[in-house]
This record gives sequence, C-alpha cells and structure tokens, in this order.
Amino acid sequence: MLYTPPPIDPKAPPVRINLLSDTQTKPTPGMREAMARAEVGDEQVGDDPTVNALCERVANLLGKEAAVYMPSGTMCNVTATLVHCRPGDEILAHETAHIIAREGGAHAAIGGFQVTQLRGPDGQFTPETFRKALHPRTRYQPPQTVVSVEQTANIGGGTIWKKAALDEIVAIAKQHGLVTHMDGARLLNATVASGISPRDMTAGWDSAWIDFSKGLGAPIGGVLAGSRAFIDAVWQWKQRLGGSMRQAGICAAACIYALDHHVDRLADDHANARALARGLSQIAGIEVQEPETNLVFFKPDGACIAGDKMVAALRQRGVTLAMMDGRIRACTHLDVNAAQVEETIGYVREIVRGA
Repeated sequence: MLYTPPPIDPKAPPVRINLLSDTQTKPTPGMREAMARAEVGDEQVGDDPTVNALCERVANLLGKEAAVYMPSGTMCNVTATLVHCRPGDEILAHETAHIIAREGGAHAAIGGFQVTQLRGPDGQFTPETFRKALHPRTRYQPPQTVVSVEQTANIGGGTIWKKAALDEIVAIAKQHGLVTHMDGARLLNATVASGISPRDMTAGWDSAWIDFSKGLGAPIGGVLAGSRAFIDAVWQWKQRLGGSMRQAGICAAACIYALDHHVDRLADDHANARALARGLSQIAGIEVQEPETNLVFFKPDGACIAGDKMVAALRQRGVTLAMMDGRIRACTHLDVNAAQVEETIGYVREIVRGA
C-alpha cells in the first residue's frame, strides 16, 4: 500500500511518551465536557451557534472581517489559494513550506498553480530574497499572485518569523500587487513565545488561519480568516471540496475551550522543548537545533547512530518521534510533561552508549 496508513504493529510496545507531533493530543476532560454541552445546528446552512461563535471570535482575534471553520489546516491553505489564484498563477513560498512539502501537491492538482520555492535558513526566506524572486508581468511568465509564509516554520525547526520581516514582506507584496497568505498552523505558539498579539502578528496579511488540532489540543479543525468577500468565496470551495459539515458545534466547542484554556499554557510546551534540547545537547555526538517554540530537531549521527535507528530504538522503549527532512523531530505538547522529557533524554543517552 502506497498511501493508506499502515496498521499498528501489535507487537510494538505501547506508546508512553508521544513526541511524534502535537496533533497527537487527546481532548482533556474539561474539553470533552464542553463538547458534550455544545449547542449545535446545521453548520452547512449557517445555523450552528457554536461554530458561528468560534468564527466570530477568531476573526476578532486576528483582526479580520470574517472567518470560516474548516475540517483541517490543509483545507484552509488549499481553499485560500483557490480563491486568491487562477490556474497558471504563481505562489511564492519557502522551499520547505507545508503547501509544498505536506499537502500532496493539492495546489497544483486542484488549482493548477505553480509554487516557486524560495530558499533561506530555518524555514524562512528574507524580504530581499522575496524581492529578487519577483519579475515583471509579461505574457511569457506566470502571474505572481500570492506570497505565503508558515508561522511557525515547521521543518525550519519551529522558528518564529520576526514581525519586522513579516511587515517588510507585506510592504513588498502590496507594492507589486501580490496577495499575502499566512499559514498559521502554530501561529499561537509564535505569539505566546514572542509576546506579540495574534492581531498584530497577522496585520497586513490578507488571509490567515489557526490550527486547533495541534498545540491547542482540539480533536479537529482550523479557522481561516480574511475579508468578508474572501470568506464568502472560500465557502464555495469549502462546499465543492466536501468541507461543509453538519452539527460541527461539537468540535467547535473544543476549539473555543482551547482558546479559553490552552493558549497561555503553550509556554509550558516551549519550556519542555528547551529542557529536551538542553539535555540532548549534553550527550556527546548529538547535534541539536536550539528551539524557539515546541519543536526540537536533532541529529545523532555524531554518536555513530543513524536517525532512523535512533527513532526505532526509542519506539521499542515506548517513545515515538518522527524523521523529518533528514533529522529527528520531537514535538512537545499538553500530553507531554517535564518528567517524560527527562525520561526521553535518559533513553537517548542509553542508546548512544550502546551504539
């Protein structure tokens, strides 16, 4: 099977420490209670009060006119580009961006868009790199329509785009007639770590969204925000792609609970990520990227063990991580505590000793 997720190995030990991704979080008891009590309606015809309350709240949080609830962050990105672009248009994004590396080629397959890959360290391109990639509008080249950034930059190490760089990219884009789109999968990790409000972080960006199924701990969904006209057009694509839902207030209630209870605590995940990086860096031969948020990337090659071998050895000890871009990625979240971080460091040390 090429695309179907493989079945769980029944012989594998149970996962006790899940550092695979913040998508692995389970709803907390308080969140489950909020979901059970949610007022619901038919989201597809606009009469689910909990969904409507969530969208209004996110629009206000990001300083936009309107918002729409989506089943996934990928659908937020895909519907945004389908509205912003026409077939043959060009999108500019970092070469490791989610829209390039993790969405199955949807932007080309569905929209017929070309994505130009911009280079830069830590998952970010500079405003100057963006400026140099722009070309005059002629019939010989695709119209450059959208510039997209991913906040935080996942494969870059969970790095935070600086506000000054974001503002400069917006200014360049507007000068050249491009639309701006922010993939906000871990946007609130960036705002908590930087102290910059979500409204200020997304100022000037024509569309932006928040993923609730990652660090915020909800079971499903993202909310895409922008102008009323933009969101109105997104609704057409949401319908076409099967993203319109029914009694979605059950899931939207989890998102509202997350906004009330799980935002400030993202700082705990960042602290645990720093502790994990600090402990790993003290093991001879382990190369660690200093984390800015909740993602820790490291390579054990200097300890004479390949990354995939390390991941497999940790899995046998009940710890799960991911290989990504040739490195190991550990992701801290609300289901990982400080004691589990220390336990993981101990296992890595043990595996290195036996290598």
